[in-house]
Amino acid sequence: MTKDQKVVAIQEIKDLLQDAKVVYVADLEGLNAGKASDFRRQAFKQNIKVKVVKNTLLQKAMEQIDGVDFSEMFQTFKGNSALMIAETANAPAKLIKDFRKKDEKPALKSAFVQETFYVGDNNLDALVSIKSREEMIGEIIGLLQSPIQRVVSALQNKSEASEASAEEAAPAVEEAPVAETPETPAAEGEAPAAE
Repeated sequence: MTKDQKVVAIQEIKDLLQDAKVVYVADLEGLNAGKASDFRRQAFKQNIKVKVVKNTLLQKAMEQIDGVDFSEMFQTFKGNSALMIAETANAPAKLIKDFRKKDEKPALKSAFVQETFYVGDNNLDALVSIKSREEMIGEIIGLLQSPIQRVVSALQNKSEASEASAEEAAPAVEEAPVAETPETPAAEGEAPAAE
């Protein structure tokens, strides 16, 4: 690779990393062409960018990124490395874990997620369990709606109870005049007999 090609490759990696909030580095070594192609296809469907990179070029690109010090990840840059960039924090981890149901690879080398570094494949389960932004928002909305739903439910139950007691009271009121009606004619009937 010429010096110009290296500069172009570093710039491509920098462009991928520039605004990335979710960065994974995985080991795809050992996957045959068909499995590697299948992995890329599944990544594409989940909106995960995958780029096989040279470790030295990846490190140089990361060193040039402002605002984030990726140096904790550098120790894992050995062998074959694939850079994975995603919007959803746990998407690459889930993809790796699902793919490993059939194979030993890919393996997680390191990750930068939610401003935290994860080094080593032993962190894969922790990364899978990270909630995505959408899941967190959904849970927050659910928590916020919960008290409101209880209040609405209580108000509905109270209005239903009021309606039920009003319905129970209404027949009692109707029965009272019916009971008085027979007494009134009997009282009238007794009055003429007494005369």
